[in-house]
Amino acid sequence: MSGSGEFTFDAVAVPFVPGDHLLTALLRAGLHPTGGGTLCVEGHSPHCVAEVDGVAYVHTCQTLAREGMLVRAQAIGDAPMLPSTDPLAQPVAVRNAHHDVVVIGGGEAGRGAAASIGAPIVDAGDGGEVVGIFPGPMVAVRADAGMVHTHVERVVVATGVLPLLPVCPGNDLAGLYTPKLAERLQAAGVDLGRTVTITEPPQRFEGADRVQAVVVGDERFECDAVIVDIGTTPNDILARMGAGLAVDAVGGASEITAPPPCPTEGTVCPCNETTMAELAECWDRGFTSMELLKRASLAGTGVCQGAVCSPYLQSFIADRTGSLEARFTARPVARQATLSELAAGRHHPAIARTTLHAVHEAAGATMDRFGGWWRPWVYSDVDAECAAVRSAVSIGDVGTLGKFIVSGPDAEAALQRLVPTDVSTIGPGRSRYVLMLDERGYVLDDGMIMREGEGERFFVTVTSGGASVAEMWVRDWTADLDVRWMNVTMSVGAINVTGPRASELLARVGFDQPLAMLRHVEADIADVPCRVVRLSFTGEVSFELHHPCARSAELWRSLLDAGADLGVVPHGLDALSRLRLEKGHIIVGQDSDYDSTPRRLGHDWMVDLDSGDFIGRHAIERTGRLPLDKQLVGLEGDGPPPFEGAVVWSMDGTYAGYVTSAAWSVTLGRSVMLAWVRTVDGMLPDEVRVEGMVARRAELPFYDPEGVRARG
Repeated sequence: MSGSGEFTFDAVAVPFVPGDHLLTALLRAGLHPTGGGTLCVEGHSPHCVAEVDGVAYVHTCQTLAREGMLVRAQAIGDAPMLPSTDPLAQPVAVRNAHHDVVVIGGGEAGRGAAASIGAPIVDAGDGGEVVGIFPGPMVAVRADAGMVHTHVERVVVATGVLPLLPVCPGNDLAGLYTPKLAERLQAAGVDLGRTVTITEPPQRFEGADRVQAVVVGDERFECDAVIVDIGTTPNDILARMGAGLAVDAVGGASEITAPPPCPTEGTVCPCNETTMAELAECWDRGFTSMELLKRASLAGTGVCQGAVCSPYLQSFIADRTGSLEARFTARPVARQATLSELAAGRHHPAIARTTLHAVHEAAGATMDRFGGWWRPWVYSDVDAECAAVRSAVSIGDVGTLGKFIVSGPDAEAALQRLVPTDVSTIGPGRSRYVLMLDERGYVLDDGMIMREGEGERFFVTVTSGGASVAEMWVRDWTADLDVRWMNVTMSVGAINVTGPRASELLARVGFDQPLAMLRHVEADIADVPCRVVRLSFTGEVSFELHHPCARSAELWRSLLDAGADLGVVPHGLDALSRLRLEKGHIIVGQDSDYDSTPRRLGHDWMVDLDSGDFIGRHAIERTGRLPLDKQLVGLEGDGPPPFEGAVVWSMDGTYAGYVTSAAWSVTLGRSVMLAWVRTVDGMLPDEVRVEGMVARRAELPFYDPEGVRARG
């Protein structure tokens, strides 16, 4: 409950009395929240916003003063300051309510609508401030006890009208009030000085920081304050927000009114400080519709969602076209809300952790989220980790890979449908790198297929972030076949042992049999049952050890202990990404785009058109006849690596593409990159510019192009 006391505004103690809103107390003390501009009590003018107890964009006209509040000025158009307190420390409670119909607004029209249909009313005056209308429809309401999510069949918006705020030179001065606010201030004992009430749009306001005179028509009135009563406009933000939903507007919110006269000067959008001159400039540049004008000028994209400026945007367009254009689309939120309020009732899914997570943390790893998992990014020195892989031996946690056991009479037929390769030629104990395409022939995922024995049983891996999507995808496409898919991602761990001394390390822990590239076998490693797979993502001799995840930490420690004198160290995701980049290996989702075909990726060698009617086959056949418009290529340069996403420019300065992966290669002594590059007349450029550096197109892979080191 509010009482007499003080709050702090920019280090100044401001007294208040019971019932004071922050704005009332500030004006009584001779202070203005933002420095100037017309103030109202509707909570739509941006001129009264401030940061209150660490929460930005709070309307002081609707916030009751409380003892000890910390209020800071927030300049219009500027980003909010860092909060001085932690408003997100406590979660916001949420309650769900269900009604057939709800009425928003407790005015005459709202009460009448509610009485006629027997619906409850939500009104800000009763402590129920509507933040937005969302699909459902669902009305999100901010209440004293938290958020209320009101689920209904229909919404009736009865939010009435808003006062028009003036647009003219000087409309950013202090001392401008709407009639309703002036009445409140006078009742609260705030001395406004000499006041002038205007009922027609003014020519200008005069003064330095505060209004000293107003000019209306040919008359000039000296004053200390101006009460602006120049008309109203429908308060239809919530109604426009409900477009396409079961939302009806009644009363003033439903009116279609003529716009005010088009101003010639002044700030039309105080939220973004857009002037009438800037509107005219945007119009002359060809932005001649409401939505385009909004985006080009930023008018209507601020805290008030166009409550102040949208009537003038209408009059501006009507003045030039002779027709009235509807106001732009409104989207939630209608009122500023904190992240805690927006997130109320929402639960972020936990980021998965491998069973080695605690081991990585104990080793000092910097953990980061990638592909839906917490993963070790770097342990201490990424260059040292890369060097261990290239010159000795290293181990890495790849338990994040999506892993499936595929079995049943139609297992081979199912895989044959899903991937563009001849699965029948994958013999027992062999594996193959494969792509998974969608119906358009675009790359959806990649991974390995391993046949376990003579029968119809396979072990399949996909990317770390792709397991959930892959499971839904394969089940949908093989529902008519007699095949079982067992997702063992969470129960099977995997450790990558890689480097020129990898075989030597494994021999010390019980695996000394030769294993050719792309072969796999079951064996005990340090007494842990493993599926040992010979492959290489780093470009060195590599073995993936798939094993029961409950024994991951045991296997990890055994490998480190056995290889201590070999120089074995763990490597993180940063090192792995650099090493695979030197080999030109792609990461699906990072190096691939939404329209990446195997040919655009340079992976058309993985597509066997003789392998049957796989998903995406017809699209591949069609697009294969078209000239390549772009391609993922290797680039190298002598300067520092660009950021991933950097624009690639042709040598004549035209846009040519963008970088997907980049790193400095200590091994090669230069920057290496993967980038999408456009073709010109079917040809790829030999040189491009990236962040001012000349980058040369290079054949992939950058490192060990003959693949001698990976084969051992």
